[in-house]
Amino acid sequence: MARRPPASAPEPVLVVEPVATTAAELSAALGAAEVVVCCGSGGVGKTTTAAVLGLQLARDGRRVVVVTIDPAKRLADALGLAGGLTNDPSRLDVDAPGELWAMMLDTAATFDGLVRANAPSPEQAERILANRFYRNIAGALSGTQEYMAAERLHALHDDPHFDVVIVDTPPTRNALDFLEAPGTLARFLDHPLFKLLMMPTRRGLKVLNVAAQPVLRTIGKVVGGDVLADAIAFFQAFDGMETGFRDRADAVMALLRSDATRYVLVAAPKRDTIDEARYFAARLREATLGVSALVVNRSTPSFGIPDQAVGRDTADPVLSALWANHDELAAIAAAEHDQLAPLVADVAPAPVCWVPMLPGDVHDVAGLHEIRRLLFGPDRPTG
Repeated sequence: MARRPPASAPEPVLVVEPVATTAAELSAALGAAEVVVCCGSGGVGKTTTAAVLGLQLARDGRRVVVVTIDPAKRLADALGLAGGLTNDPSRLDVDAPGELWAMMLDTAATFDGLVRANAPSPEQAERILANRFYRNIAGALSGTQEYMAAERLHALHDDPHFDVVIVDTPPTRNALDFLEAPGTLARFLDHPLFKLLMMPTRRGLKVLNVAAQPVLRTIGKVVGGDVLADAIAFFQAFDGMETGFRDRADAVMALLRSDATRYVLVAAPKRDTIDEARYFAARLREATLGVSALVVNRSTPSFGIPDQAVGRDTADPVLSALWANHDELAAIAAAEHDQLAPLVADVAPAPVCWVPMLPGDVHDVAGLHEIRRLLFGPDRPTG
């Protein structure tokens, strides 16, 4: 979070107005949350915001795990973790009565765990995990990452060790696709193509006999006989697991649309990021969901009004420069608020929290605490 270059004149010493009016509203918006989803475009401080919310909830005495879907390791950077994060939650050393954990989604590992959890036997699970078709789709199939993110969220929500799961979504326009991924999986399990591929198991046919069927023979010509054989073998091994996957998909969809889940939108006072934030807000409305809070990062702060007894017509060049600097910053802040007005209207009545620009980026827990105080007000005693 870089500060704008200072003016050539001496920098004025001004006091930033407190944000206590929104702190209580933000706390109330997140108070009963069991899942918090942070969304927004790249470069707006979304990952930092997710970590800050986790830190505050831990200080409130809750056991929090922050999950990032973004493979760029921004969460580890924000937390000052040189060793990075894995698919298993790591506890952070923070001064709080609660707990703060963090992890980075590993799509393939999560898929493997889901297979093991739903397979009728360890032997069937191993047949699937060793299958070449499965190994390809576990990390490459469109929508797999989004579904596994939703699945991991659900599993952590059901883990009695955690009270709150905070999800840091990837910085793309598809960041909310995990809202639809469980429904997509459920529809696929009911699709005629899936039933066709499951037919060998249903009728006790062997792979070689299936390859002679006209439709599958045509598919084999396109993708190759070996690929088709691997795919059929995978679906044969998958037999009996459809119900478990469908039930999980339904449970994930119910969680994402429940009152226990909050959606926090993160933006910055720039036209492109505002447009992206409005897109996310519209996506949530289409899913009959709402924005619980809007965090505007890197904003120009609103300063207190200088003593008007000190005239603007002074001949002192330093004082004149201070007035000019104040007026410029006030104009920039007003323009930013005007630019963000449509987004604020989109998310109403959600609280809007303005975080001013800081001298540098956040790379440790101390930096997270600085932003936490800007969002939630002065520190309250822990314990």
